Amino acid sequence: MVSDGVKTAGMRRMISLAAALSAAALMLSATPASAATGTATGDGWVPAPTPPFDQAAGVTCDFPLHGEPVVDEVKKMVLATYPDGSPKREIYTGALIVRLTNTETGAWLDADASGTAVVDYKPGGSLGSSSTWHIFGPVLTGFREGGGNLPRGMYILDGIYTLTYSDTGFKTVKFRLGGADNICDDL
Repeated sequence: MVSDGVKTAGMRRMISLAAALSAAALMLSATPASAATGTATGDGWVPAPTPPFDQAAGVTCDFPLHGEPVVDEVKKMVLATYPDGSPKREIYTGALIVRLTNTETGAWLDADASGTAVVDYKPGGSLGSSSTWHIFGPVLTGFREGGGNLPRGMYILDGIYTLTYSDTGFKTVKFRLGGADNICDDL
């Protein structure tokens, strides 16, 4: 499939205004750690760019996959820190459109991954392990064989949900509202 449009799961249109306002209020009610400690420079937001990636056939899709941001305005802010200064809670938001290409056929699509996420880290955790994401809107994430509670694939997750990473990297998605769209099926 060759597309000049943007692929989404379409769930954002179905989310009620009350749920959206509740999620936004929850995310924005926390005081940034930098503001609490008086060390903020500017507004506390910093760019959080998404790097391009390549995957061999069989990692998430049956074919080799290339992903590259065509719009990347994602930024993050630390909301809370552990005593050692490492992040305990961060918020990520901003426009992100990733062009996904089946490098065998040249078919591509642009995936909207512009969701907002509040990420809670366990001590010593990082973005890809020992964390829980509380998400509103679409994000792009891959699942390897046996690596999560969704089958192998590259997904747009959309709605209101959590994405939890175990210490071993196992991903668990729990939807309150929304669903998953395996982009491999579209390429």
